Amino acid sequence: MNTQKTRGQVSIPVPTRQQLAELGLGGLAYVRAVVVDGQSAFAIFGADGQQIGLAPDRALADAAIVQHEMVPVSVH
Repeated sequence: MNTQKTRGQVSIPVPTRQQLAELGLGGLAYVRAVVVDGQSAFAIFGADGQQIGLAPDRALADAAIVQHEMVPVSVH
């Protein structure tokens, strides 16, 4: 873990990208709008950034995530 210091304040631990991924691994799934073969779709990614699914609309993406006992989170 890195630390970030602000003038006159205490050190604040800043987690690395890997630590953040491990924190949500297995519990969070990220949804991002994508275009596949000219069609809009929603890609589903695990906390580690690996794509784990694809759905034709946001409602189905969220339903698939919840069905697998994870929490959907939007990525902008």
